Amino acid sequence: MTTTGAAEYAFWLAGREATGTDTFDVTSPWDGAAVGRVSVPTDAQVEEAVAAAAAAQDAFSATPAHVRAAALDHVSKRLAERSEEVARLITAENGKPMKWSRGEVGRAVSVFRWAAEEARRFNSGEAQRLDTDAGGVGRLALTRRFSRGPVLGIAPFNFPLNLVAHKIAPAIAVGTPIILKPAPATPLSALLLGELLAETTGLPEGAWSVLPVANDRMSSLVQDPRLPVISFTGSDTVGYQIMDSVPRKHVTLELGGNAAAVVLADWSSEADLDWAASRIATFANYQAGQSCISVQRVIADTAVYDALAEKIVAKVRAQAVGDPGDDATDVGPLVSEAAAERVASWVDDAVGKGAKLLTGGVRDGASYAPTVLADLPADAVLASAEAFGPVLSLHRVNGTDEAFAAVNDSRFGLQSGVFTHDLQAAFRAHRELEVGGVIIGDAPSYRADQMPYGGVKDSGTGREGVKYAMDDYTYERVLVLTGLDL
Repeated sequence: MTTTGAAEYAFWLAGREATGTDTFDVTSPWDGAAVGRVSVPTDAQVEEAVAAAAAAQDAFSATPAHVRAAALDHVSKRLAERSEEVARLITAENGKPMKWSRGEVGRAVSVFRWAAEEARRFNSGEAQRLDTDAGGVGRLALTRRFSRGPVLGIAPFNFPLNLVAHKIAPAIAVGTPIILKPAPATPLSALLLGELLAETTGLPEGAWSVLPVANDRMSSLVQDPRLPVISFTGSDTVGYQIMDSVPRKHVTLELGGNAAAVVLADWSSEADLDWAASRIATFANYQAGQSCISVQRVIADTAVYDALAEKIVAKVRAQAVGDPGDDATDVGPLVSEAAAERVASWVDDAVGKGAKLLTGGVRDGASYAPTVLADLPADAVLASAEAFGPVLSLHRVNGTDEAFAAVNDSRFGLQSGVFTHDLQAAFRAHRELEVGGVIIGDAPSYRADQMPYGGVKDSGTGREGVKYAMDDYTYERVLVLTGLDL
């Protein structure tokens, strides 16, 4: 990447490097060290990017599938080649431990590879005979998908590479322009991705831009009629403000969660409980809890509660907390000291209202010790809000009815995990739990990037996952042929 000086990053305007007149600094959540200085686009440059995206729509839609697929394959290959460098950049700007940053890069490699495969399959069409009634004799319907128009992709800080990939890769796969706005705290991974996209050939000018604009400048982009599709990942408050402000746009929201891991009575052997406790402890804390599907609630049948609780506390205490650059670290800092202060205040609120602190509860700058609570009162903030931090609460229930009712007693509905060997209980969970995904035999934090991913209730609307995002960026258009001898 060309830089204007040491650790200075240009942005990407209609596929080319550009700089503005202002900059902002990106610092490490771990130690406050400078990671990079980012150039900020001017209003005129933002307008240029939007105009270029609108102008590129027809040409991009007409781009041959092999050209779009080749571009996506290239990015996948280059990410793999530079995986360690990219992982270190993610850790530097985000604070997540290297083991999880490497995993994020690997996932993004797969996202672009899947997008290349889907680009080759996309829009072959579906034919349908219409002579099922007399008025349709000699008629054939051919349905294909076409772009809704340029996309505004708004990405969060917690997966600064992979969730950017989930915006950009499907757009290139279907041939629709995208303007990507990365999170101000973590723009560097998205800018590096722009560098890899700029190495490709065949995509029209205006097919993509990466614009690190401040959040307070987002409104004009959201309102711009030339960007009829918005794909937002972030908080429910901001997401629904966006949706309410542009009711005629097509808006996809991947929002927060209050993910529950259910452990039913049949999950009772020593090996079962060890597995559940290990997965729960890991995925309550793996991004310092900063994941929409991080385990926040454990809902355990009374038959296994005591033994499970003991194991969970032990395994949470065993999580290695510290320098995210150390390969042995499991839990790093939150994205900022303010985020850690918020988590601390919510834990203090819960304990003050009667919750039992089983472990953790200590803040050190932007870091917060992995924390387990029991007897969480209903009026505690953590009982209904998304913690987005390394905090876990334990809940005792009697039977499956109570367990599933407890899962659904939330305004969120993203994913749930259910530990059971009972196939009937698994299908019942799929039928009854008010969530976008049910993971059997594991924590709710499991995600395969090719599967449909999204929630219900205050967890959002629409689905990510490459093929599903491609559907979201497009709509069906039918062609009826007449006078055919079928």
